[in-house]
Amino acid sequence: MYGWRAYALPVLAVITVMVAVDAIHATDISSEESAAPEVGQTSPHAATVGIIGAPPGDGQFPTDLPAGALPEGGVFTETGAGTWRIVPGTSAQVGAGTEAVFRYTVEIEDGIDASGFGGELSVASMVDSTLANPKSWVHDHKFAFRRVDQGEVDLRISLTSRGSSRTACGFDIPIDTSCYNGNSKRVVLSEARWVRGALAFDGDIGSYRQYLINHEVGHAIGYHRHQPCAVDGGLAPVMMQQTFGTKNDDIAVLDPRGVVPMDGKQCRFNPWPYPRG
Repeated sequence: MYGWRAYALPVLAVITVMVAVDAIHATDISSEESAAPEVGQTSPHAATVGIIGAPPGDGQFPTDLPAGALPEGGVFTETGAGTWRIVPGTSAQVGAGTEAVFRYTVEIEDGIDASGFGGELSVASMVDSTLANPKSWVHDHKFAFRRVDQGEVDLRISLTSRGSSRTACGFDIPIDTSCYNGNSKRVVLSEARWVRGALAFDGDIGSYRQYLINHEVGHAIGYHRHQPCAVDGGLAPVMMQQTFGTKNDDIAVLDPRGVVPMDGKQCRFNPWPYPRG
């Protein structure tokens, strides 16, 4: 009586159910992967002394490291003067600053020629625009930033040569790294990394520079602990050591007693504390 429709209707019903199940499953995966990574918790203000965000492990690494290797690329400064010059310029306050307003300078180590990557003003502009971005730390109303070029400061955001970076960050290591030195209030940005980035980051150089700023400033404002990749396939937390890898296993090899587990999880590079704005 119903001909082909007697067979078509049940088949369509089954297909509809299968599509609905797949859609729900896809939504769950998409939601999990797109979830903003946690930024962790701040440490007590009194703990902001010494070197924060030092390299992983004890510095006894093989010379040929798959993780943390410096890519081929532009010229950088091996040894600077160990003194820094302030880049002229100021900015209005960005962020609400209900708990803290950080006055900062942008500084370049003497001996570094910044003309190869846009000049000193370009470095300062990258720092300013990164910290003013709503995906950066100002997303949290507790924090605000204001750039100055004289007077008392809370942070010295400093582009630093390879040799001085290794001295300021704790020990001589065969991989280039950055850190925050609380004793000098210096946010040490490795010029070698600024120029060449990091193989393990797997992102463009502009995003890497934003990550470098946000990660080290994060240490300076109280986020002292590093974080692992929490969601396989998700965005990496900004306080993950993405210079050394976005795979937990790569970082765990460098620091077996650290906070990152050997669990096979891999994240995607991410330069922002609050990537969803």
